[in-house]
Amino acid sequence: MALLSGHGIDVALPAGWDGRLYRRDPGEQTAAAEMSPTGTTYAVLHAASFPLPADRGDLGSGAVEMMRRDDVLMVLVEHGPEAVGTALFAAPGPPSRLSPRDFGPDSLLRSIPGQLGTQRFFSVNRRAFCLYVVLAGNDLERSVPVVNSLLRTLRIDPA
Repeated sequence: MALLSGHGIDVALPAGWDGRLYRRDPGEQTAAAEMSPTGTTYAVLHAASFPLPADRGDLGSGAVEMMRRDDVLMVLVEHGPEAVGTALFAAPGPPSRLSPRDFGPDSLLRSIPGQLGTQRFFSVNRRAFCLYVVLAGNDLERSVPVVNSLLRTLRIDPA
């Protein structure tokens, strides 16, 4: 396992996985940058069972199109402090465990045949996040435990 760490976030990646943890330049127009009234950008984590392309959106566009059967993509996008305490981010988190029934095609940001997704919004340590997971293929009994093992290693420090 390799530890991916930065911006107050740590996650242990399984052997063979690719991961990136970054903050966009405030001048870049992305969904994350546009969420902040101050133009401040926040942390974005991508963890994938396949090589991540250099050019990809915060929520995985550019990467999901490259997924093959049994690939997994986990995305964690931080939102600004104004989101903490709102109804959307009220759940305490991050989720400790997902189940196969949490995944479906209706949770995908963009429908791609053979892919299933889930989204979870939560707050932890005065920080607000969206967790977005995409699975390729239908072997949920194999893929979901891999996601849960990643979630067990996820650590988020206070803002």
